[in-house]
This record gives sequence, C-alpha cells and structure tokens, in this order.
Amino acid sequence: MLPTPPAVSEFFRDKKVLITGGVGFIGSNLAQYLVDLGANVLLVDSLIPKYGGNLYNIAPIREKIRLNIADIRDEHGLRFLVQNQDVIFNLAGQVSHTDSMVDPYADLEINARSQLSLLEACRHGNPEATIVFASTRQIYGRPQYLPVDEAHPLQPVDVNGINKTAGEWYHILYHKVYELKTVSLRLTNTYGPRMRIKDARQTFLGWWLRQIVEGQTVKIYGDGTQFRDFNFVDDVVSALLLAAAKEDAIGQIYNLGAPEAISLLDLAQLMIELHGHGSYEIVPFPPDRRRIDIGDYQGDFGKIRRDLGWEPLITLREGLAQSLVYYDHHLKHYV
Repeated sequence: MLPTPPAVSEFFRDKKVLITGGVGFIGSNLAQYLVDLGANVLLVDSLIPKYGGNLYNIAPIREKIRLNIADIRDEHGLRFLVQNQDVIFNLAGQVSHTDSMVDPYADLEINARSQLSLLEACRHGNPEATIVFASTRQIYGRPQYLPVDEAHPLQPVDVNGINKTAGEWYHILYHKVYELKTVSLRLTNTYGPRMRIKDARQTFLGWWLRQIVEGQTVKIYGDGTQFRDFNFVDDVVSALLLAAAKEDAIGQIYNLGAPEAISLLDLAQLMIELHGHGSYEIVPFPPDRRRIDIGDYQGDFGKIRRDLGWEPLITLREGLAQSLVYYDHHLKHYV
C-alpha cells in the first residue's frame, strides 16, 4: 500500500464513508485503505455477477466494514443509505462499452438515472456530504490531440460514454446549482489486484492477465501499435482520497493518467516477460469493437498534480508484476 499524506489520514479518521460499488475492483481496494485510516466504512453493492462485485475482494476486512447488498437503481434505498455519511465515493456503474451497445437501457439506468437519484438523495437528505464521482476517459471519444487535457471536447463513441458524461455533469451541475460538494475524476485504464478477469467485457487488460496466468495466447486486436496509459489501483485510490480530503477539489474535474503510454504490443511483451512465459498473436478487430475503439490515448494529469499534488508512483512494470503474482495465487476466486 502507498503511504497516505498525514493531512489525508487525519481527515478520514472516524469519518463515516459510503462506497457505492464497494465490493468491486476499485471500491474494495479503496475500502482497505479507509479501514486502515480509521474510517467507518459502509459498502453498497448489488453483487450482480457481470458487474464485477466479488465478496472475496473484501475477505481481509469483512469484519471491519458494513455491507449493504443493494442496487443503486433503488432510489428509495439510496435515500436511506446516504444519511449521515461524511464522504460518498460514487464508484458504482456499468463499465462495459460493448454491453452498453447491446443493452443501452440498462446502461442509461445505472450510469445516468441512478447518478441523478443519488444526488437527489443527498440534496434532500445529506447536503453536507462530499461526493467523489468516478468518471472515465471514454467520454472524450477519439482524441483530437494528445495528451488529452480536461478542455478536450467530449465526443463519446458509445452509449456508455454518453451516459457517463451525463452522470458526471449531473454531479457538476448539483455543485453549481445546489452547492453539493462534488468532485469528478476521469479515470484512464485502471488495473491491479481484485479486478474482474472473467472475460474481456469490462477491461482487456484483466482478460490478458487471466490468459497469461492460465497459459493461453493473448490476442491483440488491430496491429498492436495503438497505445494507452495505465494507472495501478493504489495510485487511483490515492487520487480518490485526495479528492475527498482537499477542499480545493470541490466542484472540479480532474484527469488521471500516466507519464508514459505504451503500445499494446509492447504491453503484451512486457507481461509475458514478467510472468516468465506466454505468447501473443495479432488478430483483426471484431466489428463490434472496431466501431467503438478510440485509437491512441494518453491523459494529461497536470491539473490534479498542480491542485492536489497527485501523480502516479507505481510504474507499469511494478504494477503488472504485483498483479500477476496476485492472480497466480488467487485465480480460483476470480474465474
């Protein structure tokens, strides 16, 4: 775990903290940090299998947190759950881009309408809570320039991107109009222990981790030259904690990102090198994925570095090594 700045540690001590999507990948890692910081943690998760919630993620802290199995689409339940919370990390969402094209109405309900319901619940029942929203780089669409900063036009290429844009802007609007204390972080590719690796619906990197650990051949779509940036989950947790603890963050939108991007071909080769064996092959893009692929991407995280002092500390090599070791030891709980 990364060290937490003293001021952030002090901020969270004895705070009541709610995490929606708390049994998922990022939520469970965040919960571990918050427990160590002395917060009173309530996790809310629907535990719908295809959305990534996994009780094994919270096994080490199960007796130190409270868990409410609920769906954020239940607006009446939300009104009860947000009461008396000091900080709400709003991480629940439908994150599969391909699923959003197959079932756009479910994506609309989870990523747009439910976000509005949470904000309404806070407006009427807990207007003093700080709300940190997990947005996504997907809302930018195909970049017009690199690295992408927060001023880049928003041109989503899929239903998920459109609904995540709406969800984010509900948070910003409710700050401007109702003075709710909201912050939005536009996450790039997040990876690490506890991520969903059952299939490639949510993240190609999770699927690659499984394939390499199981000795399968990694399939790279296109020609392998397209590049991405990646953040290890502990670095993302650090950004979430800073966004909640720093008053200057309220009302702001921040990109996360990495100092360097890497081609998918080089990424596959690095993972195989770290694991000691494996193989890959270049294959054509499936039509459904080609239509919504954004091409090259790298985020400019200069604003959050200037305002909050955040920058990623875990290198890609270090993070991938930790991830491969984790799934070598815990694979049966994730497949």
